[in-house]
Amino acid sequence: MKPTHVLFVGATGSVGRYAVHEGLAQGYRVRALVRNASRVCFGPNAEVREGDLTNVDDMRHALNGIDGIVFTMGANGGPTLNEAVDYGAVKNALDALGGRPARIALMTAIGLAADMDTEYNRSTQAHDWKRRSERLVRASGNEYTIVRPGWFDMEGLDDHRIRFQQDQRRVYTGPGDGSISRRQIAQTLVAALGCEAANRKTFNLVDEPGQAQSDAELIALFAALEPDPHGAPFDGYDDPANFPPCAQSKRVREELTRIAHQHTERTTS
Repeated sequence: MKPTHVLFVGATGSVGRYAVHEGLAQGYRVRALVRNASRVCFGPNAEVREGDLTNVDDMRHALNGIDGIVFTMGANGGPTLNEAVDYGAVKNALDALGGRPARIALMTAIGLAADMDTEYNRSTQAHDWKRRSERLVRASGNEYTIVRPGWFDMEGLDDHRIRFQQDQRRVYTGPGDGSISRRQIAQTLVAALGCEAANRKTFNLVDEPGQAQSDAELIALFAALEPDPHGAPFDGYDDPANFPPCAQSKRVREELTRIAHQHTERTTS
């Protein structure tokens, strides 16, 4: 389904700001979730809603009347903060929806499925929590697109052509392995909302030498991607089996089961 009224979570972040303006440019009714409305200005056509993404009641209020969500939040902190923001925002939104459908575009990180046993991930658990958030989205039964962008705004001067990759077993070590502009991340996320060919697709997003594509040209890129498999463990296409459900905490397993059950109830009632 193509949404009409879209909530932007992480709207004041470095990608979120671009995403809000892209949503407006593509004709969506836009609502931006922010912690302090007095500190932001997206123009007269964007609705600003105050709230804390770590609070499920705030998320429920923000989602009233919404049929699409773009997630661009990123904690870039330690394990506790990464859980609360990168995972918690998705969990709270899905709990707040309570099984009500919404088209979702989620930004995570390049190569996170292969990058589970590195010093960075062991110290921050950033990829662990992002991967768990992806699983929640897939388990929810909603239409979705999951974008794993490369390093932000570190592309070459002539690198403007968007490229989607599904090699999820490669560990990416730096911008030389893949970078992308923040503006093009936002373009891809918002373009995916209204594109049936983007549904149930997970991919790395980078750019390469060449001219930037239009939104219409992105449809062919979405269509060429392999869809994610159905069912547990709710991983993306080509994700390695290096994050088994049995290794997750009891609470995380219960939360995944609850989200999946909401979808089952919705489709069988």
